[in-house]
Amino acid sequence: MPLPFLDTNVLLRHLLQDHANFSPRATAYLSRIEEGQARVRIAETVVVETVFTLEKHYGFGKQAIHDKVRPLIELPGLVLPNKPAISRAFDMYVGFNLSFADAYHAALIERLGLHQIMTFDRQFDRLPGIERIEP
Repeated sequence: MPLPFLDTNVLLRHLLQDHANFSPRATAYLSRIEEGQARVRIAETVVVETVFTLEKHYGFGKQAIHDKVRPLIELPGLVLPNKPAISRAFDMYVGFNLSFADAYHAALIERLGLHQIMTFDRQFDRLPGIERIEP
């Protein structure tokens, strides 16, 4: 049987505990995943949207987002393409003070064994091992 796809709002309701009905249900479902009773598929865009929403709409700091979201992403029952790159992106997001999207791009560059990024964004200059080049 195909795995269900987990949407951003399930993660947000669990993390925020802000809805009397949805939050406990989201937490219970994620607990089932943590205990190995359920598996679910997720996309990188769900992670990016979760981070963006927590940061921009709820004012969470990067370290708090790292500490709350990364453990969920690393649950074995959560099937995510490029999970190692997403996990690495959380470290770069905090450690190099990048946007999560830029951190994910940098993590993909590392994972793919690349060494250059074509961009005008000077934030990439602070990343060791990645050379920023402009078109």
